[in-house]
Amino acid sequence: MSAFNIFRKKEGKPLPPAYQVGQEWNYHTRPGEENSTLKILKIETYKEYGTIVHIAFSGVCIKNPKYPNGVLEEVLHLPVAEDALRNSTTTLKNDRVSLPNYELGYVRWKAAFDEQQAGHFGIPLREAIQWLEDGTYEVK
Repeated sequence: MSAFNIFRKKEGKPLPPAYQVGQEWNYHTRPGEENSTLKILKIETYKEYGTIVHIAFSGVCIKNPKYPNGVLEEVLHLPVAEDALRNSTTTLKNDRVSLPNYELGYVRWKAAFDEQQAGHFGIPLREAIQWLEDGTYEVK
């Protein structure tokens, strides 16, 4: 092997794209939510947890009697492990979009997270959406 070859990138599978705040992605959705997308809100790296990406969903259909028509169509803040996001996203839909008003959800999460009272999702995103629908969370 020549010295040149040790510095060349290996041919084959390309590196995954870097996530950036303001991107909109398609992802592996639940059946019936194929038009749902997610937006990258914030990206943070923690020594003990790795990269946590804060996302919002639009176009979901989460059954919940506390919402008009019994359906929640947007999730404004959900913290997820970068690996879970990488395993769930399919294609970049838009490189730059406006972000929803997620700050209140983030601030509440961050305060609880710092007190070790909240975490982040490491499961496929469609499973996280199902988890929300199954009522394992509470709307205040």
